[in-house]
Amino acid sequence: MPNAPLQTQPKQKSGPNLWFTRFAGRAAHFAGTPWVFAAALLSIVVWAATGPLLGFSEVWQLTVNTGTTIITFLMVFLIQNTQNRDAVAMQIKLDELIRATRGAENALLDLEELTEEELDKFRDTYETLAEKARAAQQKKKAAA
Repeated sequence: MPNAPLQTQPKQKSGPNLWFTRFAGRAAHFAGTPWVFAAALLSIVVWAATGPLLGFSEVWQLTVNTGTTIITFLMVFLIQNTQNRDAVAMQIKLDELIRATRGAENALLDLEELTEEELDKFRDTYETLAEKARAAQQKKKAAA
């Protein structure tokens, strides 16, 4: 039964991986809210306004440079973690659609694991199929 639903249970994560996954997801979601953007914008405005009071000193410049560098550095890892999980989830969903679709080419499952050369072969095959379909469609339109 190739189209039977899978009866698997997701493996329960535990320990530091679960903690980091939850933390990264919540932090990335929180960082993308309008309130965080407003707070960041307000911080920059306050920092810029203090420039004349502090004589645009090196310490004044270093404060914002250091702060933004640290925040950016940490956010890159949090956002990458959530993007990686989203990409894996999307691939699993696409694989399930291919697997469950009658007549679909199951060789397309798990393509992201192939080498560039193997992917190029698949791409060439599907480009040829697309060209043939477009040519057939043009002939149909011309005949109509």
